[in-house]
Amino acid sequence: MLHKYYTVKGPGENEIVIDRSRFIAHVARVETEEDAQAFIADIKKKHWDATHNCSAYMIGENNLIQKANDDGEPSGTAGVPMLEVLKKRDLKDTVVVVTRYFGGIKLGAGGLIRAYGKSTSEGLNATGVVERKLMRIMKTKIDYTWLGKVENEVRSSHYQLKEIHYLDAVEVEVYVEEAAKDDFTSWMTELTNGQGEITESEVEYLETLI
Repeated sequence: MLHKYYTVKGPGENEIVIDRSRFIAHVARVETEEDAQAFIADIKKKHWDATHNCSAYMIGENNLIQKANDDGEPSGTAGVPMLEVLKKRDLKDTVVVVTRYFGGIKLGAGGLIRAYGKSTSEGLNATGVVERKLMRIMKTKIDYTWLGKVENEVRSSHYQLKEIHYLDAVEVEVYVEEAAKDDFTSWMTELTNGQGEITESEVEYLETLI
């Protein structure tokens, strides 16, 4: 598992108009090539009357799966510039489809490259990009009398509160970087005067909008 990487927040859509042609960028997060192909197929079905539905995607920890499709535009003027935007922004597990409705004015090869690149970039901006960082979840079990102090201190610290479970005792879950586990344990032990029962839990990705 990667320590951290960038991807899109979720499904998104954005439209721009260039010389009367409509360019609609559709963006999604996918984990497999099958998911990417299914997303592309859905967009093509939805916009069956469009002049072109060009696509690009980049999937996998090491970007091993990379595909670009011009869907009838001159070779190299649509899918490749779209893929280049994904590469430049280092976005993993991301698929983009740009739907074009021709407006009557030919853009030329250079104009198409710029248009599909711009549509992709603005589509990504509209959707939002997140950093996913692998974090250890640290659990601290405390008596209810400690809850107010511990919650306030965690929220005002550089640590990220994940969740609070209200059981027989309170269990506070906090995202902690792997290298900071010992520092967190010492900090929490001092904060609770040794009254907190601190344990390590699973690792999971924490998403932060950038």
